[in-house]
Amino acid sequence: MTARDFIEVSKPRIVVVLVITAITSYLAATRFDATPEVAWDISWWHLGFLTLSGALASMGASALNHYYDRDIDKVMPRTAQRPIPAGRLSPSTVLWYGIGVSALAVAIAWFTLNPMATGMIALGIFFYVIIYTAWLKRSNASNIVIGGFAGSAASMAGWATATGSMDLLGFLVGWIVFMWTPPHFWCLAIKAREEYASVRVPMLPVLIGNQRTASYILLNTAILLPYSVALYFFGLGLLYTIVAAASGSLMLVYHYKLTKNPTPEFAWKAYKVTAPYLVVVFIALAFDALYYFKF
Repeated sequence: MTARDFIEVSKPRIVVVLVITAITSYLAATRFDATPEVAWDISWWHLGFLTLSGALASMGASALNHYYDRDIDKVMPRTAQRPIPAGRLSPSTVLWYGIGVSALAVAIAWFTLNPMATGMIALGIFFYVIIYTAWLKRSNASNIVIGGFAGSAASMAGWATATGSMDLLGFLVGWIVFMWTPPHFWCLAIKAREEYASVRVPMLPVLIGNQRTASYILLNTAILLPYSVALYFFGLGLLYTIVAAASGSLMLVYHYKLTKNPTPEFAWKAYKVTAPYLVVVFIALAFDALYYFKF
């Protein structure tokens, strides 16, 4: 049992992405808060505790995911060396770590942020642990589609921290995460198709094959691209719109190529190439508020 093992069950890469999503949404929303048109009017108190509670929420939910999936993790080569199946952490240790950190995240948010932001943080934990991990992952091909809302909740928590509420634009911005998650994750699912099949997890490629999954990936990305650009008409500026168009177009190109070459090798390449999309688009969202201009 080492600190490194606790870091691993916390899934630090996911933590970083979700924290960036929350922070950038907070910064973007400062243009729509109580002092509109004043971008990046930052409360360091709120920003600091949003970061802390958001990180803890992601860490706790990820640990609970490790706990629940310990039986299938030991079967799949990709996950067999995780701390629980490898015997470096006991299941009960990870369970109580996940519960404790998740509860701490919600408590910190409740006492330092506002009820809407707290609710979004709690909802993100609930969707990832209960809706995705415990319910849909092993029972329904829509698992990652519906479960993707857990990531949206991080963005909405950031928006609500700045505005104290959830308006239409804040919801639509968070929905970008929801729409990006399935095509991105299905690329990984193509790469790990045989492993998922071995443990009877109904990821889309297991049920309908790589070719049809690639078509669904392309269709989802073809919807995501105009959706993200259309947020210009709801109040976002030109900087965000240009970055969203360019990033979405890159995803579309790689996912089109995937339909022509739906192999695990190319799916893995598409997964890695398109992985930065979310961080790039949300950083552009934040700077769009600071350097806001329209036609």
